[in-house]
Amino acid sequence: RLSVAPLAVLDDVPPYFKMDPPQTQVHLEGNRLVLTCMAEGSWPLEFKWIYNGSEITRFSLEYRYLIPSLDRSHAGHYRCIVRNRVGAIMQCSTEVQVAYMGGFVEGERSQTVSQGEGALIHAPRIHSFPRPQITWFRDGRKIPSSSRIAITLDNTLVILSTVAPDAGRYYAQAVNDKNGENKTSQPITLTVENVGGPADPIAPSIIIPPRNTSVTVGRNEAVMECVANARPLVKLSITWRKDGVVVNTGIRDFGRRLVISLPAVSDSGYYECEASLRSSSIPSVTAGAFLHVLEYPLFVKEPPSHISAEMEKVVDIPCQARGTPQPDIVWYKDAVPISPVKIPRYRVLVGGSLQINGLLPDDTGMFQCFARNLGGEIQTNTYLAVTSIAPNITAGPSDSAVIDGMSVILHCETSGAPRPAITWQKGERVLASGSVQLPRFTLLESGSLLISPSHLSDAGTYTCMASNSRGIDEASADLVVWARTRITKPPQDQSVIKGTKAVMTCGVTHDPSVTSGSVIDVNTSPRLRLDPDGTLHISQTWSGDIGTYTCRVTSVGGNDSRSAHLRVRSAYLPHVSPVLSFYHFSLCNTSNAPWTVLLANIEPESTGVTVGGLIPARSYQFRLCAVNDVGRGQFSKETDRITLPEEPPSAPPQTVIASGRTNQSIMIQWQPPPESHQNGPLQGYIIRYCLSGLPVDCQMKNITTPDQTSLLLEDLIIWTNYEIEVAAYNGAGRGTFSHKVTEWTLQGVPTVPPGNVQAEAVNSTTVRFTWSAPSPQFINGINQGYKLLAWEPGRANEVTAVMVRPNFQDSVHVGYISGLKKFTEYYISVLCFTTPGDGPRSPPQRLRTHEDTPGAVGHLSFTDILDTSLKVSWKEPQEKNGILTGYRISWEEFNRTNTRVTHYLPNLTQEYKVTGLTALTTYTIQVAAMTSKGQGQLSASTISSGVPPELPGPPTNLAISNIGPRSVTLQFKPGYDGKTSISRWQVEAQIGIIGENEEWLMVHELANEPDARSLEVVDLNPYTFYRFRMRQVNIVGTSPPSQPSRKIQTLQAPPDISPANVTLRTASETSLWLRWVPLPEWEYNGNPDLVGYRVQYAKAGSKGGVLSHVIMDRLEREFTIEDLEEWMEYEVRVQAINGIGSGPWSQPVHGRTRESVPSSGPTNVSAFATTSSSILVRWGEVPEADRNGLILGYKVTLEKKDSDADPNFWTVEGNTTHSVQLSGLGKYVLYEIQVLAFTRVGDGRSSSPSILERTLDDVPGPPVGILFPEVRTTSVRLIWQPPAQPNGIILAYQITYRRNSSNSNAATVDVLSPSARQYTASGLKPEMVYVFRLTAQTRKGWGEATEALVVTTEKRARPQPTSHPIVPQEEVQARRVLLSWEPGSDGLSPVRYYTVQYRELPDSNWTVHSASVSHETHSYIVDRLKPFTSYQFRVKATNDIGDSEYSQESEAITTLQDAPDKAPTILSVTPHTTTSVLVRWQPPSEDHINGVLLGFRVRYRELHYDRLRSFTVRTVNSPSANWADLTDLSKHKRYEIRLSVYNAVGEGPSSAPQEVFVGEAAPPQSVVIQSSTATQLDVTWDPPPLDAQNGDIQGYKIYFWEFQLQNETERLRTLFLPELGVKLKNLTGYTTYMISVAAFNAAGDGPRSLPTRGRTQQAAPSAPSFIHFSELTTTSVNVSWGEPKQANGIIEGYRLVYEPCTPVDGVSKVVTVDVKGSAPLWMKIKDLADGVTYNFRIRAKTLTYGPEVEANITTGPGEEPFISRYGTALTLHWTSGDQGRAPITRYVIEARPSDEGLWDILIKDIPKEVTSYTLNLDMLREGITYDFRVIAVNDYGYGSPSIPSPSISAQKVSPFYEEWWFLVVIALVGLIFILLLVFILIIRGQSKKYTKKADSEMVRLDDGRFPALELNNRRLSVKNSFCRKNGIYTRSPPRPSPGSLHYSDEDVSTKYNDLIPAESSSLTEKPSEISDSQCSDSEYEVDQSRQKTHSFVNHYISDPTYYNSWRRQQKGVSRPPAYEAVVVTVAAAQRDHC
Repeated sequence: RLSVAPLAVLDDVPPYFKMDPPQTQVHLEGNRLVLTCMAEGSWPLEFKWIYNGSEITRFSLEYRYLIPSLDRSHAGHYRCIVRNRVGAIMQCSTEVQVAYMGGFVEGERSQTVSQGEGALIHAPRIHSFPRPQITWFRDGRKIPSSSRIAITLDNTLVILSTVAPDAGRYYAQAVNDKNGENKTSQPITLTVENVGGPADPIAPSIIIPPRNTSVTVGRNEAVMECVANARPLVKLSITWRKDGVVVNTGIRDFGRRLVISLPAVSDSGYYECEASLRSSSIPSVTAGAFLHVLEYPLFVKEPPSHISAEMEKVVDIPCQARGTPQPDIVWYKDAVPISPVKIPRYRVLVGGSLQINGLLPDDTGMFQCFARNLGGEIQTNTYLAVTSIAPNITAGPSDSAVIDGMSVILHCETSGAPRPAITWQKGERVLASGSVQLPRFTLLESGSLLISPSHLSDAGTYTCMASNSRGIDEASADLVVWARTRITKPPQDQSVIKGTKAVMTCGVTHDPSVTSGSVIDVNTSPRLRLDPDGTLHISQTWSGDIGTYTCRVTSVGGNDSRSAHLRVRSAYLPHVSPVLSFYHFSLCNTSNAPWTVLLANIEPESTGVTVGGLIPARSYQFRLCAVNDVGRGQFSKETDRITLPEEPPSAPPQTVIASGRTNQSIMIQWQPPPESHQNGPLQGYIIRYCLSGLPVDCQMKNITTPDQTSLLLEDLIIWTNYEIEVAAYNGAGRGTFSHKVTEWTLQGVPTVPPGNVQAEAVNSTTVRFTWSAPSPQFINGINQGYKLLAWEPGRANEVTAVMVRPNFQDSVHVGYISGLKKFTEYYISVLCFTTPGDGPRSPPQRLRTHEDTPGAVGHLSFTDILDTSLKVSWKEPQEKNGILTGYRISWEEFNRTNTRVTHYLPNLTQEYKVTGLTALTTYTIQVAAMTSKGQGQLSASTISSGVPPELPGPPTNLAISNIGPRSVTLQFKPGYDGKTSISRWQVEAQIGIIGENEEWLMVHELANEPDARSLEVVDLNPYTFYRFRMRQVNIVGTSPPSQPSRKIQTLQAPPDISPANVTLRTASETSLWLRWVPLPEWEYNGNPDLVGYRVQYAKAGSKGGVLSHVIMDRLEREFTIEDLEEWMEYEVRVQAINGIGSGPWSQPVHGRTRESVPSSGPTNVSAFATTSSSILVRWGEVPEADRNGLILGYKVTLEKKDSDADPNFWTVEGNTTHSVQLSGLGKYVLYEIQVLAFTRVGDGRSSSPSILERTLDDVPGPPVGILFPEVRTTSVRLIWQPPAQPNGIILAYQITYRRNSSNSNAATVDVLSPSARQYTASGLKPEMVYVFRLTAQTRKGWGEATEALVVTTEKRARPQPTSHPIVPQEEVQARRVLLSWEPGSDGLSPVRYYTVQYRELPDSNWTVHSASVSHETHSYIVDRLKPFTSYQFRVKATNDIGDSEYSQESEAITTLQDAPDKAPTILSVTPHTTTSVLVRWQPPSEDHINGVLLGFRVRYRELHYDRLRSFTVRTVNSPSANWADLTDLSKHKRYEIRLSVYNAVGEGPSSAPQEVFVGEAAPPQSVVIQSSTATQLDVTWDPPPLDAQNGDIQGYKIYFWEFQLQNETERLRTLFLPELGVKLKNLTGYTTYMISVAAFNAAGDGPRSLPTRGRTQQAAPSAPSFIHFSELTTTSVNVSWGEPKQANGIIEGYRLVYEPCTPVDGVSKVVTVDVKGSAPLWMKIKDLADGVTYNFRIRAKTLTYGPEVEANITTGPGEEPFISRYGTALTLHWTSGDQGRAPITRYVIEARPSDEGLWDILIKDIPKEVTSYTLNLDMLREGITYDFRVIAVNDYGYGSPSIPSPSISAQKVSPFYEEWWFLVVIALVGLIFILLLVFILIIRGQSKKYTKKADSEMVRLDDGRFPALELNNRRLSVKNSFCRKNGIYTRSPPRPSPGSLHYSDEDVSTKYNDLIPAESSSLTEKPSEISDSQCSDSEYEVDQSRQKTHSFVNHYISDPTYYNSWRRQQKGVSRPPAYEAVVVTVAAAQRDHC
């Protein structure tokens, strides 16, 4: 049948590219990349992608290539190949570049460069694409390019001609301009060497040469770079040449770069740079490189798009291209390179065309020509058609039948040239062609039509039509579609009684056209009957009928099968055996516990049995099996769970322990009864306790919490023995009590005092006590003894106490107190004490010690001394020791006792006149007081009668010996005794600080030793400097002090005291924090460098194990004791040590380390597998030493051996259960099992080693990962992976495959080895659907199978995306949702799995949740989501070819709220007051709140060493709160604090516990700064109020810093004693300081006081920072200086002193200039001597002058200019001199009249290149003779002037020597010369006197408002000076050029006021004020009043320069501050500092 189709249908269009890809494309790392192959042509088009020459995909319908997340390994060249039935072509490649930025790979580095060389600082290496932009920084400032700084193309920093300031730290900042990231490198430290050497020239060198460069035509620019170095850099010149020709355009960056804009091919060449030094003979250097300009390929000739040629002919396909370099031509046919070697018929002609000889039909196809060079590649293509053969259908379609839902292929194979186009039609409807494809209808590559899946409506006639340019052929076939046969009523599991009938239904629906089918019978038996509808009847059922029955229906409409299980039960017995021997009866007591044989020999006749020995309150199941001689039968079905009733516990609690805690409490602890004896859930415990051994009722305590295993029995009787029992109870009642334990309460203090207390004085210092012991029942402990107490009335705090041991034999106790004061009243009392403390005192009794003899009388003195009498006076003795009865006075001649006279006087007499003496005789007079006990100590003195006593003189000849730590011996010679005996010697000393103005303190006195010549001074401080002096005392008074002794230092001694305020706090689980107050300096007793502390610590209560640690730091005040045991109490004490020994120990303090996690795991861990998915684990206790706290429970850690997955935990609460059944485990998996215990702090260490146990094996799971990587029309290869759950050792694999059609029952089965991972099935039929079934085998049998479909076709494609996923709201939970979708087309390759992605909204990236969702499911639970978070989901399908597109995103859904899953972070817990703490925290991030945050809950409890108390909860209802104040806490207790957050759903986990000690808190402060002094500040403050100190203050910390410079200057001074003041020394003068003070105690530092401001007083400034000279000439210089670095006050001015280093004309004149004010900082000094070196010194002044800075400068001549004259013009010629530190910028010509000493600038700006200058005489005044000189100027200022030129006249008329007056002038000049010579001789005579004495001239200038001088003015003044007008020529002394002048009021008002308003050009003075001497050197010798009036004024006012400058000063112009000038002339001498 012939038909004509439109041309569009007949002619296939070859593939072609709509557009070429970009040559390069840059994408960010991590972004999604989609490469698109933009091609068109007849359908179907297939695409394949190539990466760097290798295939990365196969041909498919997917025209895009997707990389979901780019990384740098994806960079490379990509191209696509597109093909259709006509042929294939290849796209030009595109280079994908991935932009990324890593970090700098180099750390900090340093490099060194010599001064003057170029420094190359290479940019640190960094991983980045593209190369980052580098910016260099130094000291935070960006480094720009400059003449000395170059930044190269590769970002190297080059510093040319380096100098010392270039040294420093350099940083590079890299910025990636693609992704915007930036990184900063580590610093690069540059060091400059050889600094300070001579700056010799350095030859040019090229340090960065040009590099070979390639650019493409049309690019913006090409850059060549050349960096050179030399010295001096300013003379460096860089010249560029191209091919030897100098290039002048495009020079950039100081000649270092050559930029070629829009380069063309003609710009290619060799570029060379030359570096040279201008004006130098040093040879230049060169370097060069090539520039290549590339031209992109361009086709000159291209083939037509379509070429037709006949067979056997020759055809030429043209292709020619041009470019730079010349492109290479490469040919491809159908995207395969053409090799003329392999196919000689193909030949590439010269120029690039392709010639094909002997055309064959196979030559038909697409030909491509590629032109490539370095610039890129282009391609062109043509379709070659070899004509022609009419189409022919060689294998047409056949009639077929298919089941609904299955796939079917209709074949159509053709031949023809060109290749025929295939079109499939059903009726008039086109189903598939090159341009048409309907859903479910696919045109295969062979031309066949695939219908997948088929529908009932697809039945009909199908036509295949083949067409090409030569004709059309077609063929047809019919398709029948049957409805699928299904079992709609499957059989159901059922259980029948033996002997009854069982009926199993099997209802089937099928296609009406299916008329026959067969049901496979189960068996043939008269008891079985099968109905036509498929119902199976089984009569007279018995045990042999038990089993699984399968109904299987087969038909052409499909096959189906369903199964059901039949059970047959007996009415009486579970099982019937022919001969029963006995029964096995087994039970299981939990759902997971293993079955246990309970009764193994039940009689076979038995029908019931009684089971005993069970545990009450347990649940049990039972099962039964019969046993005969053959073996054991199957177990019956287990019974329902039976729970036995509770019974009271049958065993008491275990391990009952009691321990006394206080004197009224006992701690009782126990463990629960064994679990097997609890007989039900425990509800609590009963504690019964009573007095031991007494018939009294017992008390009960009921604990209603079964988890509580301890109780503190309180309110008990002190020091009493108790019996205690514990019993557990449950719902059935109370169990048995434990055995009794006995325990005493701790001791208390006695409650009654001793009785019958009597006391009597035994003598004047001793009291005797008697008393009886208190009743033992009131002692409340063990009597440790008695304390005898005595104290004076009104001094109750000063108690004398004596301890007496108890005497248990005698009823009356006796004791004594001695050492009391004589004849003094005392209160006495007695108390009894035990270990805890003292009992009450007995009632005080009053008594008095006995009388005794008195002490010496006081202040014995003599008055009214006559020849025969004198009066003696005295005072009462200080120690009366009784009632005075009188006085005894006696006198005798010196050393003549036989002359003694004695008198007794009444007690009220205190003076007596002694008479009857012999004149001028020395007497000894003695006085003593008397009591009833006798005469007291004598006081004696000697005196001469008639000679009144005088004040004694000082002792002399002090010598020191026997120096010890605490004493020295002083030898001395007594001084004048004052004519009476010396009654007392006094020793004074300076202690510590020795000096003339230091304080003297009395350190020793020696009385009544008048003849002493040495004495011992005791009670000195060890290792202390002393200087002693002595005084002697007689009855008149005290002598003056002696001369001080030499300074001595006492010897060292061990410290006397222990550190104070020792506190011990818990620091961690293994450390304690010890603090103390360090010893004050005066207690060191030795070398401070050797003072330290020794810490000794041991477990409390232990005998040994004492450890110590020495801290050799005298200022240390804390130490952390490390490496302690957890949860252990320690006793600690501290002593001070020095180089001699140790001091006393402090009182011991106690502390306990913090509770920690257990340091080892439980013992005896065992495990054994009970089933294939469960393991029973058992363990023992944790060793007691390793518990480190109260064990709260256990955790079993389980993880697969050698797995990276996180382990699983099973938690067992409580310390009683030591086993757990682990269920739900993997089958036949080797597990590592460990057990750990946990305390309240956290988890302890796991048990070790790990226990390995494997679960039992089972049948395996299905193999996974089935894929068909190779599918051909007759064979397929599939690969797989072993089962994810092998559940044992895989023994084999079984593969079954068959056609998936209705009439295919034959299956191929193959068993493979266990190592097989792939299988190839061959002999298949093309384009058929096959089903493959794969299963694995273990020793337990074959496991679950996995199935996969495959179509034998090469025309496979990726699947179509699924529908967009749906999430029902009812399936939304907090952390999971249920996702469902509908699948799309599978692309002829069945879907293997689905991938589910999700993303958080609003802007998160897509994340894969699972990439292995089963292809059989269309729903999936997405878990591991975040609560209260919005998500979207999408799904993609994957088959053997690849991935589908992702589906559309689901609607946004928000998961529900959940309880928070993270705790807040506790930032600090600080004691706030003595009963409160302040808790600060940071909430968890919003990601962990899981909802709306509502608030916080703070839990806190007091920590006890023996038990855990319940938490107190404080709720903070504010979500923004970040602190809470916990109040009403107990003092001196440790607290545990935890924190959690809560939302509407619930509360989150608690934070890690924080511990705090309450009772000592950081104290508040109030501080005052009281006073300040010059370089120190005295700071004082008041202590905090007592109620705010929160403990003993241990010291203060004083923080001080300069105002507004706290970070840079803050310092700390710590006082370790609570002193209230400090002197802050060594501060900066005149600086404002801020001072803040904080107290500290054992708890830590208190808050700082508010900063208080104070300022030090002014001090002398530092030296000026520099001296600089500029504008130097032969007679003047401009001096400038810098401000002092430290002003230390207000700068009031500067003092400048200068003088010549060598005398000038025999005289060295010192000039001093005082500059008032802080500005200006410069001065013009004039009238210096030529060629003389001057020394300049300057210093600044505040209150006083600071140090000076000095420098020398030499005034020097220049080279004399040469002058030539032509007519009315003068030409000056000169040569250049030394240019100095910078190049010369210009010249200046100065001129002056030859008879005038002042130079002025004539010509200012002469170019630096000029060495001669012509000036017109009109510029000068006619008739005046001028001198000229030249000065060079550079950036630093004026250089030294040249030597003045010869004088030359400005006369333009006839020469003056031709004039008539010439002779007159000569005569006058001669006269003047004679007068001048005479005058000089006079002056010389005067100078001889002058040199003998130097005078000085003082010039005062200040900031008076006198018109300012024009200091920089150099204009010429033609006015003669005042001195010159008077005909006197002499050199003035050097004068300053000040900014303003100060005169007395008289000078200004009377003499010069007329000068200012008049602005006159002349000056008139009174003749009386003019003298010849005023301008001579002798002016310094005139009268001071005349000098003040004239000398200074004459000098400055007569100088026209100064006068004119005054006149020219504009009104209103501010004037510089004044100067003060002093001129001093001294004798000629060489100065030291010159």
